[in-house]
Amino acid sequence: MTTQFYPSNERGTADFGWLKANFSFSFGNYFNPKKVQFGMLRVLNDDTIAAGMGFGTHPHANMEIITIPLEGGLKHRDSMGNEGIIGFGEVQVMSAGTGITHSEMNANASQQAKILQLWVFPEKENVAPRYDQKSFDLESQINTFVTVVSPEDKNDGNALWVYQQTFFSLGIFESNTNITYSIKIPENGVYLFLIDGEIEVDGTTLNNKDALGITATTGFKIIFKQKSKLLLVEVPMEHK
Repeated sequence: MTTQFYPSNERGTADFGWLKANFSFSFGNYFNPKKVQFGMLRVLNDDTIAAGMGFGTHPHANMEIITIPLEGGLKHRDSMGNEGIIGFGEVQVMSAGTGITHSEMNANASQQAKILQLWVFPEKENVAPRYDQKSFDLESQINTFVTVVSPEDKNDGNALWVYQQTFFSLGIFESNTNITYSIKIPENGVYLFLIDGEIEVDGTTLNNKDALGITATTGFKIIFKQKSKLLLVEVPMEHK
């Protein structure tokens, strides 16, 4: 097993007043040649959006975009006619495909919103754009990973799906527990992002917003030293 530790304090940052962002990978004006992507995972942005503010209408194409609210909610509107609010406990997916425009605004006029937004390169390009969102109750499934995103051809109906052989799993785990994660597709890697808490993997300790890239293994054990919330992204390491 090969691992690469990514401390939270070494992420790229940006402060636009209304938006405070942390970039796990090169994005916007932040460029680090050692942090361009992890396999097919291209973007992991940890954003705090001021009350009533947000991302105005802008385009995307040929990218799988996954948004996970950590606090508050976003008002979504897109060129396909979708409009609504995505809140804490929900996950949103967009397959940009041949092209889509959308806006994501803080749904609350008096409180900030916090989100994770991730982009994954698709295995199929120029597909018809699509949008979906779904609620996931992690608190009722404590100490287990909940698959929230899976590939189109491996979806069991419980998760959202995208055009890539990727699996997004979220979980809340109590302290003094451990779990073994088994790689679902051989040769995939895992980008493990600790939302909050403290864990240990292969002798490396992670705290809030630290990440660990894991490759060349069929599985690994996670030890939870504190109550923790974890995002695990399994992705192909090469485009096929």
